[in-house]
Amino acid sequence: MAANGSPAPNRQYDTEEQRDAAGATEATPLLAREASGDQSQPQRERSAESLLQSIQNGGSGGSGKKSFAKARWPSILALLLLCIAAVLIMVFAFFAPSVVEQYAAEAAVFEPTSLSIDSFTTTGVRARVQGNFYMDAARVQKKSVRDLGRFGTWIAREVESGDSEVEVSLPEYGNVVLGTAVLPSIKVDVRNGHTTHVDFLSDLAPGSKEGIRRIARDWIDGRLGQLRVVGKARVPIKSGVFSLGTQSLTHEVLFDKKEIPSIPAYDIQRLNFHDQEGARGMQADVSLAVANPYPVDFAVPPLGFQMLVQSCEKTDPYIKVADAATDDMHVRPKHDLELNVTGVVHKLPEPLTQNCPGADRSPLDRFLGRYIEGKENTVYVRGAKSPSDKTPQWVEDLMSDIVVPVPLPGRGEGHLIKEFALADTNFHLPDPFADPSKVESKPRISAKVKALVALPEEMNFNLSANRVRANADVYYKGDKFGTLDLNKWQKANSTRIEATKHEGPGLLVESFVDKAPLNIEDEEIFASVLQDLVFGGKKVVLHIKASVDVQVETALGEFKVQRIPAEGEVPVKRTGSGAMDPKLAPKISDLQIVDTTPSSLTIAAWINITNPTNYSASVPYVDIHIVKNGSVLGRATARDLHIRPGRNDNLLIQAVYDPLSFGGRKAKDIGRELLSQYISGWNTTLSVQTHRGTIPSQPKLGEALSKFIIEIPAPRLKAPSPPDDGDNPPDDSPDDGKGHFIRDATMHLFSSTATFTLFSPLRHSTLYIEDLDATALYKGDDVGRIEYDLPFAVPPVDRDGKGVTTPRLPVQWNLGSVGYEAVKGALGGTLRLAANAEVGVRLGRFRERIWFRGGGIGVRISW
Repeated sequence: MAANGSPAPNRQYDTEEQRDAAGATEATPLLAREASGDQSQPQRERSAESLLQSIQNGGSGGSGKKSFAKARWPSILALLLLCIAAVLIMVFAFFAPSVVEQYAAEAAVFEPTSLSIDSFTTTGVRARVQGNFYMDAARVQKKSVRDLGRFGTWIAREVESGDSEVEVSLPEYGNVVLGTAVLPSIKVDVRNGHTTHVDFLSDLAPGSKEGIRRIARDWIDGRLGQLRVVGKARVPIKSGVFSLGTQSLTHEVLFDKKEIPSIPAYDIQRLNFHDQEGARGMQADVSLAVANPYPVDFAVPPLGFQMLVQSCEKTDPYIKVADAATDDMHVRPKHDLELNVTGVVHKLPEPLTQNCPGADRSPLDRFLGRYIEGKENTVYVRGAKSPSDKTPQWVEDLMSDIVVPVPLPGRGEGHLIKEFALADTNFHLPDPFADPSKVESKPRISAKVKALVALPEEMNFNLSANRVRANADVYYKGDKFGTLDLNKWQKANSTRIEATKHEGPGLLVESFVDKAPLNIEDEEIFASVLQDLVFGGKKVVLHIKASVDVQVETALGEFKVQRIPAEGEVPVKRTGSGAMDPKLAPKISDLQIVDTTPSSLTIAAWINITNPTNYSASVPYVDIHIVKNGSVLGRATARDLHIRPGRNDNLLIQAVYDPLSFGGRKAKDIGRELLSQYISGWNTTLSVQTHRGTIPSQPKLGEALSKFIIEIPAPRLKAPSPPDDGDNPPDDSPDDGKGHFIRDATMHLFSSTATFTLFSPLRHSTLYIEDLDATALYKGDDVGRIEYDLPFAVPPVDRDGKGVTTPRLPVQWNLGSVGYEAVKGALGGTLRLAANAEVGVRLGRFRERIWFRGGGIGVRISW
């Protein structure tokens, strides 16, 4: 425009510089700008300036307005849209980036549908990620942010990110980098409610290996209360043709303890231990089903592991037991993983089998003991070198220091020992003269021990036991009464028993125990065992809790497994059933007087006894009291007896009969009655009872057993019948089952005398009758009386069974009595009479006055 306001002529210029020079006014700077400095002015500003000049030029007349409206309207519309775009860019790029960022952070939702490993690389893995992306404005809490965000994303419609790298770190662990991921360009629809399916490949690389191991250890040990994860990325973003620059994005996620995934659950499908083929060692094949609730899909190359167990102390390094490896695995989304693991034990390390310092158990003993008791053990798994070249080195490096505890359930099938029995058992009573601190002063047991050990079905390797030892607590009806000391190693042999339809496999172990001490701790309970077994006829079942040491031989060599807890039931059998049969009670087969004093007899007795149990007993020494009606009459001593199961004949016992010394005057009177009944042929019994001195080294045991009194029947006086030569009177009376001291008699009426045939109760000693005061009776009426004070001998019965005939003894007839008349009436025949007598007897230096009552005596009546 000219200075006077008239329009400038519409001239054409050859160059832009000429046009600028022509358009210069007074306002034009004296010093023109350099071309290089003017190049930064946008072309659109020059176009706008030209448009404004044209508007000014056209504003001088009405015809100009019409021409402008027709020819310039598209330019005005373009300018308006350009201004709006510039305003929006300024608002979203400069004035409200934090609002948009907040909206994007709260409204963006990505739902993964599949995560698979495309391939393993030398630095990490290439993962394929699939999922759905959408914006959910309802997740944005602040209304202004929600509204502005929805408006801005409606305008932008789509956003495309360029290639970027995401870094994930953990602030609580010193911002250690967990890993990085390289993301490709991704285009998504950012309008509210519009879903974009995303499918891309990403290269993932682990971060600090030491940091990852620290996190893994805390996760495995359950020390992660919560976990804060921060992701950082610089992402170039554009919307359509507009570049929004490179955005620095930071996203933080806080996982509480419930949201942190736990170690996947697993189930052992198959477990098989067997000898390694072609090599020395043992192999374990394990099949596991591992739960996988995640939408992940990838193939895992073979991995190597080390199987570890706890050492003596928790602070000590783990003990490596076996090397293990997996096959190729394919993890499918939300499907249980079938994992096959093969482990090989080449040999058992010494720290595993050696006793811990200050203890008598090794780590192996403790491990097996817990397993047998049904308690849970822990096996530790640590990564190791893979058996395959397909496994990247970074995988081995990452796993090499991560130890995962794997719970191993104990044996839940009851006791390890299914059957326990003692055969050919021999009980050795204590040696009374032994030092109380020596094993000889205790009861001891020799027996063949048979134990059927239940083996787990998964144990399919050669196993044999060659030595055993144990300490066993013995219980009866839930109460402990003693311990069986088997601390000495005993040779053993074993036989494997294969599984049947109803029973699993087993190992039959047999060993002979020679004189193992039985320490009686509760004599009362032990006494009740004997009472129920021998006298009560009850079923006796002993319960044994043992700590067993076994030396076994396997493909790994010989080693000791110590202190394996075991329990078993030991039924103590006896012959027959019910209470003790009287026929099984001890019986005296013979007596011999070996020494006498004025008040005592020393007797050697041979007895027959039936042992109702299946067990033998050795008796080096035992002393018991002879009791009658509660009074002690004497004692019996046995030495070096061996009692076998069943009938035992002619066991020698030495007895001392001395009632005055043992029980006083009362005992002496009871003894006199006992001897009188015995001479009279009555059924008499003696009782034997233990006491504190029965086993001098075990006084409490003798005292406890004293409550059980054993009755012993005295031997019968019945002698063999003499041969029938016609001279003996007929014995037409039935045998009354009693012994008879007086076999028969002859009465002489003319000389008023009588002679008797006597049978001595002794087989080896002569009995002397020093005086006699007897009365003969016929049906209760006196026949006559004999008083005689001259001693005569009664020797033992001879081999022909003939007794001894007494001298002619004077008879004072009771004339006129019914009895005397009966005697006269039987002249030349026989008559059965009874006799009552007071007799003074002597046996060696022993003297006693006894009474005699006899009936049914066959008496000849002669002149």
